Amino acid sequence: MSKKRARIRFTWLAIVVLIGILLAVCPFNIPFTTYRYNGFANSISLGLDLSGGVSVVYDCTPAKNSNSSDITNAIDATCERLEQVLYNEGYSEASVRRQSGNRIRIEVPNVTDSSEVFSFLEDPKTLHMTLVECTDPDNPPEDFVNGFDIDSVNVSMQEDKYGVSVKFTSEGATKFANLTEQAANGEKKIYIYLGDINANNLFGQVTCESKITGGSTFISGDSMSDYDSAKEYAYNIMSGTFQVELTLIENSVISATLGKNALTYGIIAGAVALVIVMLIMWLRYGDFGLLANFALIVYAVLMLFFLQAIPFIQLTLPGIAGIILSLGMAVDGNVIIFERIKEEYAKGKKIHLAVKSGFKRAFWPIFDSNITTIITSIVLYILGTASIKGFALTLLLGILLSMFTTLVVTRFFVKSYLPLNSTNPRKLRLHREKGVVEIKEDETEKVEDNAIPFTALETPENVTGGENND
Repeated sequence: MSKKRARIRFTWLAIVVLIGILLAVCPFNIPFTTYRYNGFANSISLGLDLSGGVSVVYDCTPAKNSNSSDITNAIDATCERLEQVLYNEGYSEASVRRQSGNRIRIEVPNVTDSSEVFSFLEDPKTLHMTLVECTDPDNPPEDFVNGFDIDSVNVSMQEDKYGVSVKFTSEGATKFANLTEQAANGEKKIYIYLGDINANNLFGQVTCESKITGGSTFISGDSMSDYDSAKEYAYNIMSGTFQVELTLIENSVISATLGKNALTYGIIAGAVALVIVMLIMWLRYGDFGLLANFALIVYAVLMLFFLQAIPFIQLTLPGIAGIILSLGMAVDGNVIIFERIKEEYAKGKKIHLAVKSGFKRAFWPIFDSNITTIITSIVLYILGTASIKGFALTLLLGILLSMFTTLVVTRFFVKSYLPLNSTNPRKLRLHREKGVVEIKEDETEKVEDNAIPFTALETPENVTGGENND
């Protein structure tokens, strides 16, 4: 690549990065429209500690006909169900935890009205399946399958009809198989009730022709005409699977004043630290350091983009910690690369050969260290609480982006830079000891990574290995 083409490439790269920075931090009105673009940074969903939210506390009592005789296990199971429902609804940072006594506290960030989140708890509908239609509310028929036999409920569509797919527990699957077998053999209908078993809550009746052993079923009806109505039924049915009855005893709105101050100070501290790191990189590695700083800017723009683009990420203070940690990994990766390049140049290789060998030698140390961190992030996300999951998500995203910017973007920048300077080591803070002979390009394959560099030898007797020492 010629110097002219290299300068043109860097000009275009600078323009692209500048546009990325503007899109990330600068809101503006879109010309000839009524829309306003807010920028990546302003569109990031914030967690409870940064944006405020709602906090509710429920008192728990054993549910009627619950399968669990232990209130502790029943509350724990209900917490898991609540967290699953809230996560599916998009509240990935919602915190559901048990308090002292038989209480559950739920905190949902970036929400000011608790009713929009917990409306499905106001009218829980336990699902019941019977073989006899209820004609006397005071003497309801026995149910074969009820809400406590349900494992999960999801909105789905079959034959262009919205409905809910119900998956049963292992015990519930056995009950459902026995129910369908009896219905098929006795030519009976299965009556489905949502809520208490009475005529007003009859949802539908179906005829079963054979035993169903799949452990799941699809329920639809005229009342599920669209996605929203089906989702409402799904959540109402899911709330009817809780092993406890929930009674609201506290509902409060949490202020984000402390979080906003922490976010402001964190941004200031991060900006100062980033400037100091960039200055150190330039002083230590010269033009290579400037290229690394350029790659760090690309990393920051991509991070802001994905934070606002991925719907289930909400930024919290632990999440900010994950971003800072991944930023440190990105800087560390560039340091490893440039130190390897300096070592290769000190052995006698030319600049472009030292760069090639430096990236090659640095790949596996960077890859191994990042892979271990990625595995740790995945384990934290699977086993951690909501706040730990926020840290794990941003750390995982940051590590993936740091690997990309370090191994791809930085390498691309350095490769584009070499036509502009591949002979002046001072601008790259490269040096080698006096007496080290520069290795020719065709000799590089003969030199081991840990070999002692060739020195200027005046007589062939000083070189061992035979008469022919070419």
